[in-house]
Amino acid sequence: QVQLVESGGGLVQAGGSLRLSCKASGSIFSIDSMGWYRQAPGKQRELVATITSSDSTVYADSVKGRFTISRDNAKTTVYLQMNSLKPEDTAVYYCHAGVIVAVTLGYLEVWGQGTLITVSS
Repeated sequence: QVQLVESGGGLVQAGGSLRLSCKASGSIFSIDSMGWYRQAPGKQRELVATITSSDSTVYADSVKGRFTISRDNAKTTVYLQMNSLKPEDTAVYYCHAGVIVAVTLGYLEVWGQGTLITVSS
């Protein structure tokens, strides 16, 4: 079993900053990519940013230049540094990982429980 535990959400004023963390644990052989998605009320879940095992990154156009995704050296924790936050960034943010499971070496997509970020104007 593989779990993702997120932390760092909360309430912030427009223009402020927050940092999200997501740690993977469990029966992990290796982690391919990790990333962050978000879902605002009444909208579909959308990609925010992803990072691969080789540290290649992809960002949504709406967050380029404001958000930065990174991973720790062990490649089991992913961070999202969010600067210059806007009210339209308000959403539940979900961590995602593509995991190679230990022993079976099967591929598993795992989601965190979500953390709410509210940006006030």
